Amino acid sequence: MVLRAGLIGLGMMGRNHARVLQSVDGIELRVVADPLGDTTGAVRTGTVVDTVDALLDHELDICVVACPTEDHERVGLALADRGVHALVEKPLALDLPAARRLAAAFDAAGLVGAVGHIERSNAAIRSLRTRLLAGEIGEVFQVATRRIGPFPDRIRDVGVVKDLATHDLDLSAWVGGSRYKTIAARTVSKAGREHEDLVAATGVLDDGTVTSHLVNWLTPFKERLVVATGERGCLIADTLLADLTLYKNGSVPVEWDSISGFRGVSEGDVIRFAIPKPEPLRVQLEHFRDAVLGRPAEIVTMSEGMAAVAVADAAIESARTGTALDVEQDLP
Repeated sequence: MVLRAGLIGLGMMGRNHARVLQSVDGIELRVVADPLGDTTGAVRTGTVVDTVDALLDHELDICVVACPTEDHERVGLALADRGVHALVEKPLALDLPAARRLAAAFDAAGLVGAVGHIERSNAAIRSLRTRLLAGEIGEVFQVATRRIGPFPDRIRDVGVVKDLATHDLDLSAWVGGSRYKTIAARTVSKAGREHEDLVAATGVLDDGTVTSHLVNWLTPFKERLVVATGERGCLIADTLLADLTLYKNGSVPVEWDSISGFRGVSEGDVIRFAIPKPEPLRVQLEHFRDAVLGRPAEIVTMSEGMAAVAVADAAIESARTGTALDVEQDLP
């Protein structure tokens, strides 16, 4: 079966979706909607229209939503009403109430609703999670992330917490296998926009794992790191390169007198794993296709996307009030 696909939005992420959708087996890109049209020639197959209503005039099985976050709820509800399975770019919605409504609509309609938390499809993150769940570094004490870089002049409706930090809030809970319990954050806005462009946050998962996140649009170089520290060592995932490195705790006795009294850990073997590195966006879209076709697949559900929005909302409120906050616990 070939799935008839639509795409809403031809911004940077939308153009990448168009590229991959036009090359994935079992998907035919039928129609793309963007008010500015196809200004870069990204669409080689199908029709380009300027409104979502015009897109919905076509018979579709699936649709990817890559428009601004503030439009996710309106567009997603329209797709659910027409019985179209959807993958909505992260964050799922502008706030938690909107995310709840979207998740409820797709659930009530019996549709596959997925969220584009693409880092879960990154080979380094997937391998990291597998090794953590297998107990390779024993009990996990901390998951720390750094996601920094210059401002991408394309984000208008949300700040760095909703646009970037939701990657880390989602993947930290996913690789750690536990939900967020509390979050404390500080934000600043230094680039002349109404939204925050830097956040430093610390959290605690339900199982006691400590998390920390440094995310900004103010650094003149890009860094994307996830560092998981446990009782037997440390795993570092570099998602820009899709590399995963293990630093084991040292097991060789220290003979240097001046440091032999140190009672912490020392560095042992270092291993950079050789892992296959498929494009994360292709992996994500292939799993979405398979989920719609009823095949075994790993997608980020709208309930999971809703949880990431809940933590992001709590982080923003924590920064506003200057207090650590509990994350809503009535999530699925």
